[in-house]
Amino acid sequence: MSVSTAHIVLNNGVKMPTLGLGTWKSQPGQVQAAVAHAIKSAYRHIDCAAVYGNEKEVGEGIKLGGVDRSELFITSKLWNTKHNPEDVEPACRETLADLGLDYLDLYLIHWPVAFERGDNKFPKNDDGSVRYDNDIHPTDTYLAMEKLVEKGLVKSLGVSNFNSEQVKDIVERGNIKPVTNQVESHPYLNQTPLKDVCAQYNIPLTAYSPLGSPDRPWAKPDDPKLLEDPKLMAIAEKYKKSTAQIIIRWQVQRGVIVIPKSVTPSRIVENSDVFDFTLTDEELKEIASFDCNGRVVVPMLNGKQRDAGHPHYPFNIPF
Repeated sequence: MSVSTAHIVLNNGVKMPTLGLGTWKSQPGQVQAAVAHAIKSAYRHIDCAAVYGNEKEVGEGIKLGGVDRSELFITSKLWNTKHNPEDVEPACRETLADLGLDYLDLYLIHWPVAFERGDNKFPKNDDGSVRYDNDIHPTDTYLAMEKLVEKGLVKSLGVSNFNSEQVKDIVERGNIKPVTNQVESHPYLNQTPLKDVCAQYNIPLTAYSPLGSPDRPWAKPDDPKLLEDPKLMAIAEKYKKSTAQIIIRWQVQRGVIVIPKSVTPSRIVENSDVFDFTLTDEELKEIASFDCNGRVVVPMLNGKQRDAGHPHYPFNIPF
């Protein structure tokens, strides 16, 4: 098995590559080359989002990759200012135009929290707080997205950063079951309780920031560094692999789709070289035991969780 053939069969029968290239925080000047290199290195899954501000360059990278569109699995995400049902299709069409594609393989709601409508991605009040639209329920946004499937603009639908109750509401009220819930997941935040709930609906997790997002702009010098964890480094030494490869392999063996981000050619290749070894059951359990609810991707403002007061903020319950 290789990065080009490893896949998970989703609940609608579509095959989703197990490993993809993440593009969050990838700068416009770098992401085009990174995407092209990934595709030429046998990646077939590229994860994008409108709010990343780089989808035009991602689209150029897809073209340079030189692979037939039917071989690729392209994901994008609906941003928080486009939750009004009337805005869903225009937002999707804008993403398709930026990427230079006729359809998306997967379209996710990026967050369950709706911001004020408009083209300003982060509408603000005078005090710097975000202007929300508290009246739009995320499931109603999802129901509007179902029409994109009917129109052939999107093959599959999913969610991102949704808690277990929000996933359950969509399953109960929707007509098209989400195929994945993309959430932060790594050994310090393994998301097993959420993973188990989603599994009841045959919805696998997709892990973003799977390496602990070491390049996050808000990281503090004394924050734990996942890639330097001595226990992980010991397992890596045993297999003659990098710590990143051990973490990615752990997710693969858990049945989690994983989308590490990199713009470094050697690391893009290295991250995909995880299909020639197998971690033992004991090692899987050991890595799972590192969980400390170590969430690092939390929107913050003035030292507080920015969106915690929003009625649909996902992190106000344990999972």
